[in-house]
Amino acid sequence: MSLLVARRALLSQSTVANEFAINYIYCKKSTSVNDEYEYIQKSKVPTMHFQPSLPHLPIPKLEDSCKRYLNAQRPLLQDEQMQKTEAIVNKFLKGEGQALHAELVRSDAANKHTSYISELWFDMYLRDRKPLPINYNPFLVFSPEDKEQYNRQLVKATNLVVSSLRFLKSLRANLLEPEVFHLNPKKSDTNLFRTFTGLLPSSVSWYGAYLMNAYPLDMSQYSNLFNSTRIPQIEKDQIVMDKSAKHIVVMRKGHFYAFDVFNKQGSILPAREIAQNLQHILEDQRPDVANPVGILTAAERDIWASARSHLVQIGNNNVLKKIDSAAFVVILDDEPIGTDQKKLLRRYLHGEAENRWFDKSFSLIISKDGFAGINFEHSWGDGVAILRYFQDIKKDISENPRFHPEDEQNLTSDSLSVEKLDFKLDEKVKELISTKKIQYNKWTNSLDIGFLIYEGFGKKECKDFGVSPDAVMQLVFQLALFKQELNSVATYESCSTAAFKHGRTETLRPCTVQTKTLCSTMTKNTSDLSVQKIKKMIIDASDAHTQLMKEAAMGQGFDRHFFALRKLAEKSGKKLDIFRDPAYEMINHNILSTSTLSSPVVIAGGFGPVVNDGFGIGYMIQDRKLGVVVTSYHNHRSTNEYVNSMEASFKDIHKVLLNK
Repeated sequence: MSLLVARRALLSQSTVANEFAINYIYCKKSTSVNDEYEYIQKSKVPTMHFQPSLPHLPIPKLEDSCKRYLNAQRPLLQDEQMQKTEAIVNKFLKGEGQALHAELVRSDAANKHTSYISELWFDMYLRDRKPLPINYNPFLVFSPEDKEQYNRQLVKATNLVVSSLRFLKSLRANLLEPEVFHLNPKKSDTNLFRTFTGLLPSSVSWYGAYLMNAYPLDMSQYSNLFNSTRIPQIEKDQIVMDKSAKHIVVMRKGHFYAFDVFNKQGSILPAREIAQNLQHILEDQRPDVANPVGILTAAERDIWASARSHLVQIGNNNVLKKIDSAAFVVILDDEPIGTDQKKLLRRYLHGEAENRWFDKSFSLIISKDGFAGINFEHSWGDGVAILRYFQDIKKDISENPRFHPEDEQNLTSDSLSVEKLDFKLDEKVKELISTKKIQYNKWTNSLDIGFLIYEGFGKKECKDFGVSPDAVMQLVFQLALFKQELNSVATYESCSTAAFKHGRTETLRPCTVQTKTLCSTMTKNTSDLSVQKIKKMIIDASDAHTQLMKEAAMGQGFDRHFFALRKLAEKSGKKLDIFRDPAYEMINHNILSTSTLSSPVVIAGGFGPVVNDGFGIGYMIQDRKLGVVVTSYHNHRSTNEYVNSMEASFKDIHKVLLNK
């Protein structure tokens, strides 16, 4: 969009003056709140101020999507199969594809309040019958507090709860700072930017931010952070929310507890009262629950849906509603993690399902020795929303803790309001729980988890070399597998489209002709090639990757477009060659599934493989180091061998880039 168009949009609004005044009064009123305990932020710009004027997610041109699809297939297919796929795509482009594309465009034009992918993406998640842990729920782990005493389980849990409630209240009071991507933070992440855009009418506020080289992001997912859960139902699950609930649910040893965290006026209870309730739960001497219902949330979704329906029939409706409506779940684990990195990764990826409730929008998990992290259900939202919450509460507990180690000794049993939630179980449920415990343990034991931290090579050094840090990470993933198999495979990288209203993600395809050429070169005897030529190949691969990233972030990939077209074809009963082509199935069988949620406050994050014979790769890019968490099933792949190959690939690429 040109600056001229943006200016015209700003000036063409007849209600500008009135809305200016209204917004000014609103902002002044919002910032007059003086209760520092209640709100994590008191933004001058209302949280949802930019939402009405966010741009619409574009549908790519059909010709462009077909071209991008073929480009993504080139490093994966042999010549004969590539020729067949090209013929199929050309037929689709000239024939059935045109009608489907036109239908998609018409439907999109009639629904300007949302994006063309939003409903389809929710539907895709909620219809999948696979269990949530490993398959879908990702995890993130907080960096520890600098002062060790603030890592004590009760202190850490109390502060995480209080900060989460402060975030919740700021969000719902429209006082949370809007999520904005600043192209040049020094110029736009300023008070002037907030004053200027805050005074603009919401109907044009995005354009004002755009004029200052800043891009507000979609925040429609944020409402589902709290008091939200995924309810299992036959064939398709449902997301439900109850904003009126004032409690949280705590799990320990498979037992469930609930207590209010807001008073009748909606104010957050004092940190001391919250700590007293948590201490009461931590001091409960009952043994582990004999029949942990939480294990059922790790079951295949139709099985859990039937079991949940039966639980309701035998008298558990109120208990289930209490869990579903809770602001969030706090999980207190009795076992310490210590220095075992793999134990830490497993604890937050899947844990002992007896003490988990995977349906909840997110769970805060705190170990006996004070490690903390979250496991979150994925259907309601993506990484942008969860990372914002994660970073904000980490900052709050580190800079502004409301409960201190010395406060522990002053706790009493006064004003306790903990409710024990007990399920009524019959033999049918007990037998199912027993079966699922055995299956879950067998499943999680079949999972390999590995990790790698490569020191001394990070974001700053990559920029000095003139290469994209993300491109380097993806190149390492490609090279590591190529060293093992001398072959390129389908690779998925998630890219947010939150710059658009109700954007979700687009797929970036990091396996390119350039990466394959480089991998092939670096796995052969390269004595006849100068290091400078190989370095040029790395830069070329990085440039190609950067272009793909820009296109994906702007909604200009091909995966979501083709996904929507395929769903339209299925709806009308059409069976099209392009979607039955083995090449289409292969490129969507993602051996390497990758995603990043990089932040200095994240020490680990990841997810499971999306196909049985694949790797799940969560990675972090920091200023001076690069980190990777890898998962796979050991009867298909060796995580350890792949991580070793990855370390060698890091060294190889780093060595080339260091050469001047």
